[in-house]
Amino acid sequence: MSHMSQVWKRLIIYLQGTELEQMPTTTSVEDEVILPIEKKIKEQDKNLEFSQKNLHQFIFPEQLQKSLEEWTKPSSNSFNIREMPPGTLLFSCRRGYPNETTPEGDRQLHEQIYNILGNATLTPETVEQVINLLTTSQEFRPVLLFERLEDFYRRWCQGEFIDAAPDDNLPQKKMLQLQAQKIILGLRQIDIQTGLNVMILLLELHRYAQTQDDLKQKINFYPSSQPGKENFFTSQLLRIINYSDAIEIGNFSNIVGEFLRGGNFSGAYLGDANLTGANFSQANLKNTYLGDANLTGVNFSNANLKDANLGDANLSGANLSNANLSGVDLSSANLSGANLSGANLNRADLSSADLSSTNLSGANLSGANLSGTNLRDADLNHANLCDAILFGANLSEANLKGVNLNHADLCRADLSGADLSDAKLNGTNLSDTILFSTNLSNAVLVAADLSYAKLNGAKLNHANLSSVMFLGADLSDTDLSGVTLNQADLSGVTLNDADLSGADLSEAVLFGTDFSGANLSSANLSNSNLSGANLSSANLSNSNLSYAILGNTDLSDANLERLTWNENQHWQGVRGLDTAVNVPEELKQQLGLS
Repeated sequence: MSHMSQVWKRLIIYLQGTELEQMPTTTSVEDEVILPIEKKIKEQDKNLEFSQKNLHQFIFPEQLQKSLEEWTKPSSNSFNIREMPPGTLLFSCRRGYPNETTPEGDRQLHEQIYNILGNATLTPETVEQVINLLTTSQEFRPVLLFERLEDFYRRWCQGEFIDAAPDDNLPQKKMLQLQAQKIILGLRQIDIQTGLNVMILLLELHRYAQTQDDLKQKINFYPSSQPGKENFFTSQLLRIINYSDAIEIGNFSNIVGEFLRGGNFSGAYLGDANLTGANFSQANLKNTYLGDANLTGVNFSNANLKDANLGDANLSGANLSNANLSGVDLSSANLSGANLSGANLNRADLSSADLSSTNLSGANLSGANLSGTNLRDADLNHANLCDAILFGANLSEANLKGVNLNHADLCRADLSGADLSDAKLNGTNLSDTILFSTNLSNAVLVAADLSYAKLNGAKLNHANLSSVMFLGADLSDTDLSGVTLNQADLSGVTLNDADLSGADLSEAVLFGTDFSGANLSSANLSNSNLSGANLSSANLSNSNLSYAILGNTDLSDANLERLTWNENQHWQGVRGLDTAVNVPEELKQQLGLS
């Protein structure tokens, strides 16, 4: 019996091969559609196994266009596709495409969708050509086509076709047809391929419709279904992704990833989803849940992610340029090397996130929570961080040139080696902050709090530090040349060996401040309080001490060349004048010094 069975199979294959050879070599695009299969099989006994990669080339744009048009045409003749032999490759568009909205018409439509889209992958090039052909055709009925494809997609998502009984199982029927032609594809592979291809067509129809005023409201595709009042999140798309990836990890992204741009995914639940390399540019992902998702290298440029949840997600190398991320949850997310230039991160939660080497130039981070965030080597050039919380954040070696950090909280942050030149830090909390070798030249820090900050080796030349609080700060060996420190409180601050040449310290509180060895040449110290200050070995040449309070001030070995003071200056209690150098002759006479 087994021998007779093999003979019978070979006879069927032979007859099918004969039918293929008898077909005309050329066909009319208008009248016929070639299904996406291998060319004529000459060696019938040779086993051939085809992959998705070498099948996609057999879907021809003109033929797919005609199929899509025929599925929306009024029916003229009834033709039952199920009566056709399993190996048939040619169908008449005029007579063979179901257009009735009856169960029988739906059945024929669904069967042809499996036949045409079940064993090939739609490429961006093919889809682009198909859409161009459709939109220039008078036979294009976009709304009806969308409704029919969406109905198929909804049923496919529910497993209606693959779960059907053997007699009605369309994926199985397609599989058996291919097996008869020595094309080996699994049941799930055919079902997944068909559904994803339909999804691609729906995504493209949606994207096209959004550019047409008369179609915007009529064609709206929600791949994960539209969230309602009762179901804030929808998980349909997540199930599709997991179903697709059951064949091979990343299968969904590889097939559909490039077509997700401009799509509507608002309210979708995509937790733990694998969307590596997908293209969500200009897509609507408002309120979408993407927590713990793998979004490595994903393109979110110009996308709307307002109030989305991406906590703990992997976004390394992702493109989020100009994206709307206001109110987004990115806590503990991996954004290393990501592009967030021009992104709106207003009120975003980036606490404990990894933003190392990230491009945030021109980004809006006002009111954002960046507590404990790693921003090492990040580019924040001219970013807006007004009112942002950066408590304990790592900003070492970061580019913060021209950044707006007004009223931000940088308490205990690490800014060592960072470039904050021309930055705005008015009213900013920099208490207990590490600022070793930080560049703050020309920065504006009016009324900022630098209490107990570590500023060793920092550059503050020409910075505006008026009314700044420096309680307990260490500014030793710091470049403060040309700095504005009028009315600043530097009580008890260490400024030994600092460069304060040309600095404005008028009306500053300098009680007990350590200026030993500091360069104060041409500095303005008028009306300042230098009680108990240590100016030993300091360079005060050409400096102005008019009306300064000098009670118990130490001027041992200080350089007082061309010093300016007022007539009624109180020098009582000043120490070290006898060892000071270059004391003006008039001052010597006034003080009775030999």
